[in-house]
Amino acid sequence: MPRARVTRLFEKLQAGDPEPVTELVYNTPFELLCAVILSAQATDVGVNKATAKLYPVANTPQAILDLGEAGLKQYIATIGLYNSKAKNIMAACDMLVRLHGGEVPRSREALEALPGVGRKTANVVLNVLFGEPTIAVDTHIFRVGNRTGLAPGKTPLAVEKGLLAAIPKKFLRHAHHWLVLHGRYVCTARSPRCHLCPIYDECAWPEKRGVAAGGRG
Repeated sequence: MPRARVTRLFEKLQAGDPEPVTELVYNTPFELLCAVILSAQATDVGVNKATAKLYPVANTPQAILDLGEAGLKQYIATIGLYNSKAKNIMAACDMLVRLHGGEVPRSREALEALPGVGRKTANVVLNVLFGEPTIAVDTHIFRVGNRTGLAPGKTPLAVEKGLLAAIPKKFLRHAHHWLVLHGRYVCTARSPRCHLCPIYDECAWPEKRGVAAGGRG
């Protein structure tokens, strides 16, 4: 996609939501880290319902360890893959206490060394907590990157690299949230809402639904 077109695309996303934020509810760095681990293959809404009950009881690595794996499972049993997630969170909490003084580390290397934390989770944490210009390619961003022609790729990493190369630096801080929210609510997997799409004119998807110039918004 030509640079000028990419710029217009992000100018329009920015105009609609100048300061986008994650939909995961959190008050501390550890709460965000835990929520992002839980959000894999789960909805933010479902995670928020579980953590709303968990965090008043245990919201630090040591408190989670004191709760125990069985105790943790009682709070997150409504979330998909909760057994493996509970195991990973317990192991991650142990490492945070032993190696990082109970604090969430700022480096990618240290984050990805934590059980349950892969590149995507690390990118979310680095972006949301520390303001780094990272992009966590989930199913929504993967779809938007390919569908619009912004950053076509066969793997999440390929799309991530394509986005980082294509997006002007001034938009990188918020690009992750603009794209994920666009994919979640407008450029959906089924029945995309092209008639409401703010970037319709920039989208290169050959199957986008034709709408009159005045029919969007």
